[in-house]
Amino acid sequence: MKNKDFGFGTQIRKSPFFDSTVKWGATGFSVYNHMYIPRDFGDPEQNFWNLINDAILCDVAVERQVEITGSDASKFAQLLTPRDLSKMKVGQCKYVLITNNEGGLLNDPVLLRLAENKFWFSLGDSDILLWAQGVAINSGLNVKISEPDVSPLQLQGPKSIDVMKKLFGENISSLKYYWFIETQLQGIPLVVSRTGWSSELGYEIYLKDGSKGNMLWDIIMNAGKEFNLKPGHTSSIRRIEGGMLSYHADADIHTNPFELGLERLIELENDNHFIGKEALIKIKNEGVKRKQIGMIINCEPLKGPNTTFWPIIKNNKKIGKVTSAIYSPRLEKNIALGIVKKDYSSIDTELNIEMHNSIKNCVVVQKPFYDPNKKITSKTL
Repeated sequence: MKNKDFGFGTQIRKSPFFDSTVKWGATGFSVYNHMYIPRDFGDPEQNFWNLINDAILCDVAVERQVEITGSDASKFAQLLTPRDLSKMKVGQCKYVLITNNEGGLLNDPVLLRLAENKFWFSLGDSDILLWAQGVAINSGLNVKISEPDVSPLQLQGPKSIDVMKKLFGENISSLKYYWFIETQLQGIPLVVSRTGWSSELGYEIYLKDGSKGNMLWDIIMNAGKEFNLKPGHTSSIRRIEGGMLSYHADADIHTNPFELGLERLIELENDNHFIGKEALIKIKNEGVKRKQIGMIINCEPLKGPNTTFWPIIKNNKKIGKVTSAIYSPRLEKNIALGIVKKDYSSIDTELNIEMHNSIKNCVVVQKPFYDPNKKITSKTL
């Protein structure tokens, strides 16, 4: 959506950083979790280079928090996810899945444990607040489910650590991957985590007072001037290079974790009770019929991300679909994620894709396409 008024109506919420993003050059927005999210600060390829060479600041207030509190908060958090939370410490983050009773994926948020009985699920694009409140009604557990006044920014890229040191001091470099601290900046209350949706070194800065959004944005941008910090948006190029899921594109309620190769996030061998456990046990025992794959598409560079699901063809039959595709200027290849019948998911399998009324050849490859061992994000600083 490009319009100087950015007008969808009052039913679409604006983030605390909205005015700042417009002031700093945002010209296009889309909707995510019923909120505006900046999607255009100019050339998306330049945004990619800004991210991987220097640093970008992104308004991701659309990552809404579902807060779980109460004496049974830890039991309830475990009820929502197949990932074992028994050893999760206060100050730790975990990438988790939320499944329904059939084992379908409802969301893949980052979970933060702020206190013994206080958790935040930092969401992708779906209404987990309503799901959690509905589950709580008949759970028999003493919990309160709410959406707090919390809005994150993402500071991502190799120079993000330099900006963070300028803002918070040298000690911030000791913050480990997937851990967080509670702190403040010029009186602004924050949670700062070493996480992000970019596959690059980065941080998420959770604002806990929505009235200070524009102030916080300007503080960070001014601190980053000497490090070539730019305003930006989450990079489709980089997230597809990293094989990161986009909910509603690469996964949905009809997709189960085994199809996505996310078995590591499921614990079925203990006494944890969570929604979908019986279904996931059955799926594991019976095996899946589909698998997510990575692909190289052999054609001219794509002009942008796909906006429809392109059919994947083998022997003149549809055997799956392309869920996310983009041209990577770094790899100089068209890269894509898709889901196909299991029999066609082996590495080096040649397939065809139907796009723009033509047929293109592709080959199945390993994913992620870049930095498969996550050395960039998890390195010791």
